[in-house]
Amino acid sequence: MTPTERSDQPSRSDNPGGGWAPFNSLTTRVIVIFISLLIFGIGSFTFLSLRWEHSHLLNTAREGSQLLLNTIERSIFNSMRTGNTEDVQVILQMVGRTHKLVGVRIFHPQGIVLKSANPHEVGKPVSANDYDIFINNKKEGVYEVPGSGQVLGMIRPIYNQEACHACHGHHPHILGVLDINYSLAETKQKILKTTQIFVVSTIIIILFLSVAISVLMIRLVRRPLNALAENMARVEGGDLSVRMKADRLDEVGRLIVSFDSMVEKLDRAKKEIELIHFEQMERADRLASMGEMAAGLAHEIKNPLTGIAAAITIIGEDFDSGDPRKPIVHEVLEQIKRLDKTVNDLLYFGRPAPPEPTYADVNEMLKKTLWFAAQHRGGKNIEKKLELQESLPPVYVDPKQMQQVFLNLTLNAVQAMPSGGALTIRTDKITREDGVWIRIGIADSGPGIPQQILDKLFTPFFTTKAQGTGLGLAICHKLITQHHGTISVRSEDATGTEFVIYLPVIDPDAVNATPPSAAPASF
Repeated sequence: MTPTERSDQPSRSDNPGGGWAPFNSLTTRVIVIFISLLIFGIGSFTFLSLRWEHSHLLNTAREGSQLLLNTIERSIFNSMRTGNTEDVQVILQMVGRTHKLVGVRIFHPQGIVLKSANPHEVGKPVSANDYDIFINNKKEGVYEVPGSGQVLGMIRPIYNQEACHACHGHHPHILGVLDINYSLAETKQKILKTTQIFVVSTIIIILFLSVAISVLMIRLVRRPLNALAENMARVEGGDLSVRMKADRLDEVGRLIVSFDSMVEKLDRAKKEIELIHFEQMERADRLASMGEMAAGLAHEIKNPLTGIAAAITIIGEDFDSGDPRKPIVHEVLEQIKRLDKTVNDLLYFGRPAPPEPTYADVNEMLKKTLWFAAQHRGGKNIEKKLELQESLPPVYVDPKQMQQVFLNLTLNAVQAMPSGGALTIRTDKITREDGVWIRIGIADSGPGIPQQILDKLFTPFFTTKAQGTGLGLAICHKLITQHHGTISVRSEDATGTEFVIYLPVIDPDAVNATPPSAAPASF
């Protein structure tokens, strides 16, 4: 199982210089987006409306031209039917006085002007623009006329109808083409004025809505959020007396209510933690005092115990092997030995000797440990498995102290399998960002340890053994910690228990440098 890698958390601010960038503000971004949408939406609507209005004005001009064309056609029809061509010229001249008409004429299909409101055009070729409309079978066209500006040219072919047969025969053909040039100057003025009105009104509406949106966003969003951010900064600085008044029922108001509730709970939790910490400090103070007293008392007990053991041994030598008092003396010596071990553990835990580190081979230490454990009376029926990775780098540890740790854990594993089982010892090397580590696992196939007491195994004086002192695993934990490593345990019912140790591999050039951080407790 690969150890968990640590990942660096991003800093709270992406602006290390401390300056304020406009687009780092949520309200600024929202205002810009809203205004952009307004410009796009209203601009698109205005553009489409202008196109429709322009089209409408052109259609109006076209309808006016069509109406004039129909009126002229009806006016000259009677004169042409009776062959009174002079009246046709008079009618064209009268109609041509209309200020909206630039020109009114009748031209031959070959392009020669036959009649015109302007007598100077008669007999001359019609303009190319008007003749192109006729040649291309169109009814109208828009073009520029020098001196008159843009005009709408419309034509109406005059066919040889039955009323005209008396003068022009019965052959169907086009007698002439009625042509008018309708001035678009007034229409263009209306289009320009309409465009100006639409553009100005659009700009005013966009400016008004932009200002309104900006004011509302600043008032309803930015100010409360800035106030919330400032108060959160105060909370981050340790001031848990901060409270905000929620005078609104919207999302920001609910956020402020949640903030107040969170700060209140934090304040309450902080006070509880301070109280618990104070109680723990008092308890630690008492435990430290009791530890010193216990260590001193153990030191005072150790010498008399040695004397008592020596005296009992001498007394026991005077008894014959068959003397009934011999077993009693032996039992007394066993109890003295047990007391001596308890005193030694207490002294070692209270005042452990400083480590004398040197480079050592973990695999060799474990092989020697397994040999010692095999001599234990309960280790005969246990299968021993060594799964050691070859060519492990040496670790910088105190070999004696590490041997004590390995032996203690191995003997615990052997004692956990009174009916036999499998003892597995394995090692391997892992590489992480913070260095190289040696991982040691010591596992048994015993009944396992209940989950509710796993967290208490390394607590001093906690034991499940009738004859134990509860200091063995606590001493192991202390020794591993002194070597900048970690020790952990995992256990499952009916599958056994495994203790896992991580020891750092320290480069010889960095022996006096700061040791690497603690490794994760997983295997």
